[in-house]
Amino acid sequence: MADKGFNKKDESLVDLLVNTGMPKNVAKTLAFLRKKEETTSVEIEIMTALRQPEVSIAMQELRRRKWVIKRDIKKEGKGRPVHAYKLAIPFDKIIETLEKEERKRMESIEKNIDQLKALSLNP
Repeated sequence: MADKGFNKKDESLVDLLVNTGMPKNVAKTLAFLRKKEETTSVEIEIMTALRQPEVSIAMQELRRRKWVIKRDIKKEGKGRPVHAYKLAIPFDKIIETLEKEERKRMESIEKNIDQLKALSLNP
């Protein structure tokens, strides 16, 4: 993934976020947002090499999780309104949330394995 605004660390971050089950477009958008105080969807598109609909869907997910705030920017003339985005909470808090979700998932997997073992002992 040789995206314009991404270095090796960013690419690794995206891969790790994807490993948690996060869609790649959401992971790329989140990785970019963590580096910016505030940005527009157009800048996200350019710097992440995502298309407008992909950024829009990623933003819907990030806003649903309450990780991103959207602000409308007043614009001269006609055309689509411009939106500015920024993280609603610090990035490390997002990582903490993902950690809790992953730990919960691991507990569920372990419980499932334990139940499988128990059932296999009593045919």
